[in-house]
Amino acid sequence: MVTVEARHLRLFYHDTVAIDDIDLTIEEGRILGIIGPNGAGKTSLFNAMLGFVPHEGTLSVLGLNPWTERNRLMGEVTFVSDVAVLPRWAKVSQALDYVAGVHPRFNRAVVDAFLEKTTIRREAKVRELSKGMVTQLHLALMMAIDSKLLVLDEPTLGLDLIYRKAFYDALLGDYLDTKRTILVATHQVEEIQNILTDFVFLDRGRVVLSASMAEFENRFAEVLAAPGQIGAARRLNPLSEKTVLGRSVFLFDGISQEKLAALGEVRTPGLADLFLSLMEHAEDKKA
Repeated sequence: MVTVEARHLRLFYHDTVAIDDIDLTIEEGRILGIIGPNGAGKTSLFNAMLGFVPHEGTLSVLGLNPWTERNRLMGEVTFVSDVAVLPRWAKVSQALDYVAGVHPRFNRAVVDAFLEKTTIRREAKVRELSKGMVTQLHLALMMAIDSKLLVLDEPTLGLDLIYRKAFYDALLGDYLDTKRTILVATHQVEEIQNILTDFVFLDRGRVVLSASMAEFENRFAEVLAAPGQIGAARRLNPLSEKTVLGRSVFLFDGISQEKLAALGEVRTPGLADLFLSLMEHAEDKKA
């Protein structure tokens, strides 16, 4: 079953093109990373998917048109933005009681399990919490809602490394238990690489690369070249070349493992390194 289907999707803000002719298919039960720099169109893509703004082209989310059937859609979606907005006057316990009272799919046990890993006191008011604690509380509330589609836009901004890891571990555990579809946009690519099933690279509103993690691992490779193999590596037209601790490191697309093994140590690149290389490659072609 397909969760999101977009064809020739375009989105404008006045005269600015935010999404430029995107085709995208997201299957049910996948964890998709939306990766790109500021201004790439990540939030704009989410805004179109959630029916916050009108769009051109065709777009279906959970079988619904987000713009014309937004009320029905939002009953099946949980959205976590990069800004946690909670009533500052409310106690933590009141926030929990409120969400439990208004949302039929709220699971109190899940939110309690999240908050047990924090120092947030139930009797504390939201205005007394640090920015990081407010983010933790917001994430706990949203993750406790059982929905078919979870959309996360920079969900861990302002959190320290330990809680970011705990959050993504919990997110993966929840995914394995429920098989919901998860879309996550973040700058902290290295932290989510190991939980993704698929990814999309965005730049200036266009899809640069869309692939599964299995395709990524089979197609792309990084080689720490042996000193005598640098020339041979360059003749294979790598996507990029960089120097790390005095050694030449090459990034390749679609070269067989057998050929690469003769050049030096072969390893899987990071998604962030691949994205930067593709962006630099595109700029070189324009020049």
